[in-house]
Amino acid sequence: MNFVECHEEPIHIPGYIQSFGYLIGIDAESHSITFFSRNILDILNIESSDELFNRKLTDFPESFQSIIDSDIYTSLDKFTRRENETYFDKIFIDDKEYHFSVFKSGGYIFLEFEEVLINPNKRISNKYDNFYTIDNQQELWNHLLETLSKVVNYDRMMVYKFMMDGSGKVIAEKKGDTMESFLGLHYPESDIPKQARELYLKKRKRIFSNVDAETVPLLSKAEKYIDLSFAASRGMSPIHGQYLKNSGVSSSFSISIIIDDHLWGLVTCQNIEAKHIDLEDRVQAGIFTALAANAYSSFKSKNELNYRLELNEKLSHLKTDFLKHNNLLDSLSENKTEIKDLPEADGLVVISDENIVTDGVTPDYETINTIVEWAFENCENTIYISRSFLKDYGEKLGLSENEAGVIIYFIDRDKKEMLIWFRKEFDEHINWAGNPAKNIGVFSQNGEEKQIVSPRTSFQIFTENIKGHSKRWNSRNISSVHAIRDLILESSHKNYIAIKRLNDELKKVNEELDSFSYTISHDLGTPLTVMKLNAQMLLGNLADDSEKSKGKIHTIIEEIDTMAEMMHDVLQLSRAKHSEIQLETLKTGHTIHKISENAKMTYGSSKSEIIIKDCPDVMGDKTMLHQVFLNIINNAVKYSSHKDQPKVEIEGVEDGSAIVYRISDNGIGIPEEEKHKMFKIFNRMENAKKFKGNGIGLSIVHRIMKRIGGNVDFESNKEGTSFILTFKKP
Repeated sequence: MNFVECHEEPIHIPGYIQSFGYLIGIDAESHSITFFSRNILDILNIESSDELFNRKLTDFPESFQSIIDSDIYTSLDKFTRRENETYFDKIFIDDKEYHFSVFKSGGYIFLEFEEVLINPNKRISNKYDNFYTIDNQQELWNHLLETLSKVVNYDRMMVYKFMMDGSGKVIAEKKGDTMESFLGLHYPESDIPKQARELYLKKRKRIFSNVDAETVPLLSKAEKYIDLSFAASRGMSPIHGQYLKNSGVSSSFSISIIIDDHLWGLVTCQNIEAKHIDLEDRVQAGIFTALAANAYSSFKSKNELNYRLELNEKLSHLKTDFLKHNNLLDSLSENKTEIKDLPEADGLVVISDENIVTDGVTPDYETINTIVEWAFENCENTIYISRSFLKDYGEKLGLSENEAGVIIYFIDRDKKEMLIWFRKEFDEHINWAGNPAKNIGVFSQNGEEKQIVSPRTSFQIFTENIKGHSKRWNSRNISSVHAIRDLILESSHKNYIAIKRLNDELKKVNEELDSFSYTISHDLGTPLTVMKLNAQMLLGNLADDSEKSKGKIHTIIEEIDTMAEMMHDVLQLSRAKHSEIQLETLKTGHTIHKISENAKMTYGSSKSEIIIKDCPDVMGDKTMLHQVFLNIINNAVKYSSHKDQPKVEIEGVEDGSAIVYRISDNGIGIPEEEKHKMFKIFNRMENAKKFKGNGIGLSIVHRIMKRIGGNVDFESNKEGTSFILTFKKP
């Protein structure tokens, strides 16, 4: 008697099919009949099964005429060019309508039949459109089950999610009042072993209509077993059949949930009574599940993108702080809390030779040194991750509950530089659907008795308490550690030469861009001027009654002015970034008053009011200072001009070693969702598009303030906006 593990059971070659199906296999090259299910004789007029072997269907027109005449069979080569791709048709055999499916696999063409069933209870609405409007995982899967219940309606319907270790958990459920709830229960990996998961990835819809029905053997003269992986009627394994019986059901239907080409989970349906679902309904259920899977993937990707953007923003600030210090230890020490929090750890230890810096909940120095010695002896890779560190090494290393999980990153082994993140023990309880421990039973398969893992006979909740583990380090936690690693590498002296080379290349690119910007602004200026002069001359020669033509020419002249302004602004943007400057003490009062007067005439209304208070001197460049105040004041006047009482206030004050100017208006304000891109070139807010502009001005201001060692920031709400300019104090 042989012993077979669950993952070794050859479930893809059972040698039989379920009784609802009929199957014929023909050779892919010769189209001669190679195998067929015995029940094919029940629906086709065949005297002896032996006469079918090595003959073609066309040799028996009186029996196979409806198949031979079908659209699929007449174009069989067209529909079987690719492996494992199924095509569907319908045919009549003796006045009964059958679904007719065809696919090619493993050198055979499979012709599969099942009787068409009418589902009078099926109710479909357009609610499947809602999949893409739901951005909550639980709501999405609940909505899927609600939708599927209108199509297949089993006594219990569940969404089953696979865990990293192959086990699974029921995360959504729809059931009848008399059915026991399995929501939240875990199932061991052996319930759906590896080869079963592989089949679910290949064949995405699987039905077992009646666990008690007799199976139908395949008749074949081939020496090898026939691979039925893609056959809809493939017979179930005896282990799975017993599993269903033990769980108190007679029928099951499952649909694979595929995310990014991986088997993420299953929709699992169970019915107390035997139940068969029509092929069209099964296909439709598969389509709904694919829609839900795509919607889930979509909003997960969106959330992941938002997380990456937030992480990049945090790393950008962290990088700025890193560069303030002369050595890596100081950079890490000064930013230890931020580094601890990025992977959501409870504690962080920074080690550099004999120096130890800690933050949060960490072990004592003696235990830290013990862990460091262990790490150097046992960790070969740069990064070591464990959530069961306490369980695996607690006794050996003298660990406490505060060191249940660790991430160890070796910065430089030679310098004994490393980071260690710690997580506390997590008191975890897992509710299993029955005791997950394996039981051995005896089963007969293909005439041979085998010992195999027996399915559980009880599905009562079995609670397992997990000790010595922390919460799982998820993909985001690991990504943040990798990001910190990259930041350290980028900031280290080892990368100085590479960074210098990249900076030199970037400088050349910027010089070419500057040259390009100047060429555009200079060389295109002349033809634009000619175009404008000609347009103005044409306007003067038109008759007074040609109002429509005059209007069009005025539009041309306005667009020419807009182009000239954009080219000028692009040139100013380039100069603001790269030109050589020498800071000097500058008086701002005259400049601000002059710009304000012009802005009021150009952009303001008759009621616009500009209040100018103290204007202290600042350190800056004369040309650039003018550009800064010009853009900010023009915007303030322009965007408040549609108010009943437009008002702009300008005031400068001393603040320690800085001079801070605040230019405030009561204009349109900046929407919260657009604040993060205020200083990006060509960015225009939706509420600003009714005003003239091109979205370059604030980019110029931002770059100038960085160039002169200052800063620009803003505060905004529905009542208006304040721009805050910080200059060096003379």
